[in-house]
Amino acid sequence: MKLALLLLFTAGAAQLSATGGQALFEQHCALCHGIGGTGGRGPSLARPRLLRAPDDAALKTVITEGIEPEMPGAWFLSDEDTASLAAYVRSLGAIPVKPLPGNTEGGAKLYAARGCAACHTLAGAGTGYGPDLTDIGARRSAAYLEESLVKPAAAVPEGFLFLRVRTSADKVLEGVCLSETNFTLHFKDSRANIHSFDKSDLRAIERLRGQTPMPSYERSLSAAELQDLVAFLAAQRADQ
Repeated sequence: MKLALLLLFTAGAAQLSATGGQALFEQHCALCHGIGGTGGRGPSLARPRLLRAPDDAALKTVITEGIEPEMPGAWFLSDEDTASLAAYVRSLGAIPVKPLPGNTEGGAKLYAARGCAACHTLAGAGTGYGPDLTDIGARRSAAYLEESLVKPAAAVPEGFLFLRVRTSADKVLEGVCLSETNFTLHFKDSRANIHSFDKSDLRAIERLRGQTPMPSYERSLSAAELQDLVAFLAAQRADQ
């Protein structure tokens, strides 16, 4: 009898903690991770295993310290609030994932036919000009993936900066910034070539913030094809 009461009390406390954590999540986390943790600019948390938080201690550390450069730490939360938030995040993994419309095999064929590997890497294949897609389904929601296909400029990843430079020889080059200091600039072009310059050797540097070389597929894909491609990308979950 005492054991049954203890188990009932423990379950009730966990449920209460998760309920309190939901309010904290919606206040501090949902902007990036989505309501219900289904993902947005931040990864989906509605899955049994979190790559960076395999246990509760690691999850609390991630919440408190954040993950550079995209996720700020919630250092201002009390230990009790951090525990409640962690309990809520863990509870999201018990929610069944809704199946997506679309056919992953059809999406794989579209990925190949549209030449996506010319800009992206997936499981080691591709040039790596654009963001790596190996675990994109674990990092982004289906809604975000669809937006990135139809309105790519509205879904530019954090830290992604498209550049256009004019060299001292009057040559124009474009690419994705890899690193920049006060004196040097390093970027990768569409053929995955790395360019390194002293800024003194450049006539002009255009930082095309909010722009992306990725085309929109809003008009070139049918609704069914778009669903297939989203389903394929959402299935890329290397952490599971």
